[in-house]
Amino acid sequence: MLDSDEASAFHADGFVPVTRLIPDDVVAPLRERFDRIFRGEFETGVAPDEVNWQEGSGDPTLTRQVCNGWRADHLVASIVLSPVLGHALAALAGWSGARIIQDNLLWKPPGARSVGFHRDNAYLAWYRPQEMVTCWIALDATSADGGTVEFARGSHRWATGDDPPMEFHAPVDHRAPMEAAAASEGVVPDQVPVEVPAGGGSFHHGWTWHGSGPNLTDVHRRVLVLHCASSGARFNREGFGVGNGPVYSRYAHDGDDVMDEAHFPILWRDDGYRTPGLDSLTDPL
Repeated sequence: MLDSDEASAFHADGFVPVTRLIPDDVVAPLRERFDRIFRGEFETGVAPDEVNWQEGSGDPTLTRQVCNGWRADHLVASIVLSPVLGHALAALAGWSGARIIQDNLLWKPPGARSVGFHRDNAYLAWYRPQEMVTCWIALDATSADGGTVEFARGSHRWATGDDPPMEFHAPVDHRAPMEAAAASEGVVPDQVPVEVPAGGGSFHHGWTWHGSGPNLTDVHRRVLVLHCASSGARFNREGFGVGNGPVYSRYAHDGDDVMDEAHFPILWRDDGYRTPGLDSLTDPL
């Protein structure tokens, strides 16, 4: 899925844009599934893990978000549980395999406000190793004015630990925490918007600072996001109360640190293993 130049750009910059990630004939059906899911219509009868916006009650000025829509919809599952994407993310991270931690369905309609700059790994103290690699898939053509995702080039190499406070939904200054981190590093941040056609997207490192501005256009911005960890990741009970740990620690087994594949399936592993049952999904990639 990535050539050697793209992989090198990922390691140098902490992200890499890609013109094509999913075929054209999947884009419109995925938009239709977004319509259903954000109306609260779940094909499988199983609700996503996090439903932060629903039609009729959600703030129309916020970016709409659902987490782990793969539980609710077979088409979403066929994309984010793909071995092709799992293999690509494992290769970028240098893992022997990849498991899904979370998907995001994000919808920024015209006029919606910003998403604050943040680092994904900062939310992940509830498992070890505390690292993630992400695939971001655009379902609409993206633009800087449309509030596409922006990455701070090279910020995956900045110091980690005591990051400035991060506010996800509609902060007054969406770049402020990243700029504070850059000042601590003694660097001037280089923010790069991902401008790709529908079906394109990007890959990014879990320590890369990213966020997005308001949608100043009349075009909707919908994206499907896949976050993966190493296939060997294990729960860390000391971090269950940190970040999004309170949501996902409910899947822990009493007495061990195993991450149950029913909830965190292994998408690809270099020995050919894949969580049983996933191959029943039709992989459009």
